[in-house]
Amino acid sequence: MNGGTNGGTSGGAFDALRGQLHEAALTFADGPGALEGILRGIVDDVERAVREPLEIFPVCHHSPASALAMARRLREKQPKVVYLELCEDMAPLLTELRNCRLPVAVQAFAGEVDGFPADWSPLSVVAPVTEASAEYQAIAYALDTPGVELVLVDRSSDHVFQWETPPAAEGADPDAAPADEESALHGDAVGVEIGDLRPRFAELEEHLLRHGRVRHWSEWWHQYVEVPLGDGDHDTYRQVMLLIGSLFRRLAPGDARRVRVDEDRERYMWTRMREHLAATGTDPADCLYVCGAFHAASRVAEFGVHGSDTFTITPRTPTKWLHGLIPSSHAAIEAQFGLAAGSVSIAATEWAKNLKRTGVKPYRLAGQAGTKKTTRPRKAVPAAAAAAAAASDPADRLTGFLQRPPALDPLDEAELLGWSVDIVRAARRSGYLASTADAIAVFETSILLAGMRDRVKPTPYDFQDAAITCIEKDAVPGRRDVRRLVEIMMGGDRIGRVGYDALPPLARDVHDRLAPLGLRLQQRGVQRALLDIAARPELERCSDVLWTLRRLLPHGAARIVMGDRGFGERPIQESWDLALGTHERALIELGYEGVSIEQVLEQRLRRTAYAPQATAAQVLEAVEDAILYLRSRRLADELGTRALEVLSGERSVDGAPEVLRRIRRLLTHYRTSEPVLPPWIESFVKTGYAHYCTLLPTAFTDEDATVRQVGAMLGFLFGMEHLALSLGCDRAQLELALAQCHPQEPSRTALLWAAQTHLGTLSRPALRSRCDGLLADPLALPAYPRYLSGFLHALEPVPALADFVVEAVSNAFARLPDPVLLPWLPTLITTLRADGAELAPLLIREAARLFPPALQDLDAWTPPWLHDHRPALSPAPESSTAQPLALLTSHPATCDALAAHLTYPGTWATSATPRPEAPGTSLLTHHPATTEALAALLAIPAG
Repeated sequence: MNGGTNGGTSGGAFDALRGQLHEAALTFADGPGALEGILRGIVDDVERAVREPLEIFPVCHHSPASALAMARRLREKQPKVVYLELCEDMAPLLTELRNCRLPVAVQAFAGEVDGFPADWSPLSVVAPVTEASAEYQAIAYALDTPGVELVLVDRSSDHVFQWETPPAAEGADPDAAPADEESALHGDAVGVEIGDLRPRFAELEEHLLRHGRVRHWSEWWHQYVEVPLGDGDHDTYRQVMLLIGSLFRRLAPGDARRVRVDEDRERYMWTRMREHLAATGTDPADCLYVCGAFHAASRVAEFGVHGSDTFTITPRTPTKWLHGLIPSSHAAIEAQFGLAAGSVSIAATEWAKNLKRTGVKPYRLAGQAGTKKTTRPRKAVPAAAAAAAAASDPADRLTGFLQRPPALDPLDEAELLGWSVDIVRAARRSGYLASTADAIAVFETSILLAGMRDRVKPTPYDFQDAAITCIEKDAVPGRRDVRRLVEIMMGGDRIGRVGYDALPPLARDVHDRLAPLGLRLQQRGVQRALLDIAARPELERCSDVLWTLRRLLPHGAARIVMGDRGFGERPIQESWDLALGTHERALIELGYEGVSIEQVLEQRLRRTAYAPQATAAQVLEAVEDAILYLRSRRLADELGTRALEVLSGERSVDGAPEVLRRIRRLLTHYRTSEPVLPPWIESFVKTGYAHYCTLLPTAFTDEDATVRQVGAMLGFLFGMEHLALSLGCDRAQLELALAQCHPQEPSRTALLWAAQTHLGTLSRPALRSRCDGLLADPLALPAYPRYLSGFLHALEPVPALADFVVEAVSNAFARLPDPVLLPWLPTLITTLRADGAELAPLLIREAARLFPPALQDLDAWTPPWLHDHRPALSPAPESSTAQPLALLTSHPATCDALAAHLTYPGTWATSATPRPEAPGTSLLTHHPATTEALAALLAIPAG
C-alpha cells in the first residue's frame, strides 16, 4: 500500500494539479473566482479524504467497476473491521443472505407507527443487494473471513423517517423502468443505496449527456466511468471516485433540507465509527470505510477519526421495527432508484466480463444460492492505463488520469456479431419478420452509431439503438418490443428468491401447511392446485389456508377457480391458481404482523372494527370473516358487540343497504346452525329497529340520502319486524315515524306509498288510483319514471308489490301515446338499469308469471289487475252463532285445542249437538267475529 493510501503523502502531492486547475480557471473564467474556488475545492476534498488514516473506499451502487475494485482491495489489504454505509439496525439479517438467491433486499418494516403521523403507516425501508455491487463483496468478505468484524454505521431505519418526510408522488423519472409486476417488488418502500452518485444539478447532467452523446445517465456512467476505471489500479479508482463525488456535491443546488440530511448522515456515520474505535481499540489502519462517493468527499467537522464529537444522535421513536429479506429484481432496482431500463442487467453482464477478463476472484457467501462456482483465477493482464499511472507520482493519480486521452477499445467483431445473430433469433421467436439481412444491418449500424458518438467499440446501448432502428416495425407483434428483447439478451431481469430458512415463521408455516398440495410454492408464475377434499379429507386444512391467504394477500396470489365458501358449507372439490412465489414479498410482510396467518387475520379484523372511522357495515363484514375464515364464535361475538356500538353512534344512512344484506345473512346462518340467536344479534336487531325508526323522517327529506338507502332502512324495519317485536319493540314507533315522513321527491314519495300499503294505512285500490292520476296528469308525466324507480326500490322492503310494479309499468305503455311515451322511455330504462339492477330479476319473474307464455295468446289476454276475483266478505247475520256453529260442529278439534292452550274455560252448548264436556262454547260466544269471517270466506252455510 503506497503513501497515498496510508495518508502519509506530502502536503504538496496535489500541487501540480492545483496549478493546472488554476491556469484553467484563469483561461476560462477571465480570472480567479467562483470556478477556481470550485476546482481547487475539489482537489482539497480529494486530498482530505486520501490523507484520512481510516481508509475511505468510495463506491457507486451496482457499479461493476466498484465491485471489482472492492474485491481487489479486500484481498490486498485484508482489513479487520469493515465499516459499511447501511442502516445499522439491518445488521442481524445480513447472515441470512447466504440462504437466498440474489438479488434480494433487506427490509425494515413498521406496520404500526408511534411517533410518526398515522397516515405514514406502514413504513418500509429496503436496501437491495446484487452480486455485482461493492457492498455485497464487503459483506461476503466480512462474514466468511474469520476475525473480521462488519459494522453498519449509517442511520437507523427510524432515523430515515425522522430526518426525511416520506417520498411524495413525484413525477416519474424518464429513465425509470416501466411499472410492471417485477418493478413493483419493493412496493412503496423508501430505498437505501450505497453510493447515490448522480448529479443533483439538472443543467450539469444535461450538459454531460449532450456532450457525451448519450441518452441517459446510466449510459454516460457506463461509457465514461465504468469502462475507464475497469482496468485502473486502486489509487486511481479511489481518487477518481472522490473527484466525481466532490464535483457533484459542490455543484448540487442549495436545497437546505437535503444538504442538512446529507451532512447529518455523515456526522452520524463518523460518530459511530469513532465510538467503535474507542470501544474496541482497533487501529484505524486495519479498517476500511465503504461509503458512497458523494459522502466520501465530506466537509463536516466530524469527518475523520480526529474529527470533533459535537454531533448528538437523537433517540429512536417507540415505533417497533421488524426486519426481513424480500425478493428483488433488476427491474425493481431500476424503477426505485431511477435507473434506465436494463442498466442493472447490463451491469451484471459487465461484471461477469470483467471477472473473466481480469481474473479477479470475487467474494461470495458460502452456500449462496444462484451463484456460479468460481473458477481458478488467472493472472491479470496489466492494462495500459495502469502502466501509465504507475509512471506518475503514486500519490497523485488524478493528473495522469485527467491528462490521458480516452483509450479506444478495439472492436470485438466476434462479440458484436454474436449479439446481432442472437437479437435476430430472439426477434423471430417474438413474431418479428427478421432475417440474416437484419443481423448484418444491426452489426453495421452499431459500428456506425459508435463512430458518431466518438467511440470505436459499440456499447450495449449503441447495439440496442441499432437493433431498434433495424428491426422495430410499426407494431409490436408479440408481448415484447425490441428494446426489451435486447435487455433480456444482455442478461435479463434476474429475480431473486428468499430461501426457506431465511423466511419468517409465518411464511415457513404457510409452506409447511400447503406441502400436501405437492407444488413448488416458491417458484414464480401461476400454478394450478386441484383439491379433491372428498377423496382426501386432509386437504381441507389446505383449503382453509388458501381461503385465508386469499383474504390477506393481494389479488392474484391465491385465486379461486372452482369452489365457494359460505355459511355452513363444507368444501368437496376446489381449484386454485396460486402465485405465492410471485407475491413472496407480500407473504413475507405478513410475517411482520404475526406468527400465523390466523393471528394476522384476527388482528386485522379487530383493527378494522375498532378503527375510528369504522361503520356498522364494515364491522359486520369483519364478523362474517371471523365466522368464515377463523370459525371463531368468540371473536364473532366480540365484533358483533362492537357493530352494535357503531350502529348506535351512526347519524347517517349511508351503510343501510350493506347492513341489511349482512344482517340478513348472519340471521340465516345463526337460525340454521344454532338453537338460539346470540345475544348481540338480538340486541342489534332491537337497537337497529329503534335507530332506523328515529332516522326515517329525516332520511326521506335528506338530499344526501339515496332512494336505495331509504329503501334499505324500510327493508330492515319490515324484514326484522317480527323479531324486533318479539324482543320488546313497539310497532307504534314505526307507524309514528312514517306519519312524520313528508317527502317531496317523486321516487321517495312512491317509496312512502309502498310503505303505507304494507302497514295497511293505504289500500291497493287507493294506490292504484294515485298512479292512474299521475298518468292522467300531463304535468306529472315527466316525473313518472322516478315514481317507478321508487316503486322498484320498494321491492326490497315490500316484495309483495312486485305485481303492482308490473301493473304500473304496463299501464304506462298501454295508455300513453307514442309522442308522450317515447321521449321519457330512455329515462325509464336508464333509471331501472341504474337504480334497480339487483331488484330487476324479481320484477322479471313476476312479469313472466302474469303475462301469457305465448305471443299468440296476447291478443285475448286480459290483465289480471282489471278485475278482482277475490270474494267480498258478506255481512254477518243477525244471529252471531248461526254460521259458525255449522263449521265448528263439524270440526271441533281445532277450537278445543286452542281453548285448552289458552286455558280458556267453557263448554259446548248448541241446540243440535250439546257437548257439555268441551271448552269451545264459551270461547265462541265471547269472540264470534273471527269464526264468522272464516265461515263467510269458505262459503259455509249457517248451521
